[in-house]
Amino acid sequence: MNNLNISDSASLQIQEMMKEEESEQTRLRFGVKGGGCSGLSYAMGFDDEVNEELDITFDANGIPVVMNKQDLDVVVGTTIDFKQNMMGGGFTIDNPNAIANCGCGSSFKTATNAGTPDKDC
Repeated sequence: MNNLNISDSASLQIQEMMKEEESEQTRLRFGVKGGGCSGLSYAMGFDDEVNEELDITFDANGIPVVMNKQDLDVVVGTTIDFKQNMMGGGFTIDNPNAIANCGCGSSFKTATNAGTPDKDC
């Protein structure tokens, strides 16, 4: 199973965004952090640093990706997509490991990792 799947539309959007980054070593950093309504939230941004001991690097649909090794079990097989509609566009994340999601779509929990939900949700 793939570590992470990036759709063609998401890949095009990410490539456009990466052009604005100053470093040629820039990678998409994807992972999870504690918090959100369901306990875990996705984290996605750009990073030009890789910690050889903590991170894994790979290519997903032409996008160089870096991810903390600890996050891999929680997001393996996840697909990042980009959807455009009349109200604008945005990234969507489909995680086959998630057993519950909150209404905003950016918070989830898995059978083995529930995280700690935010009190304000």
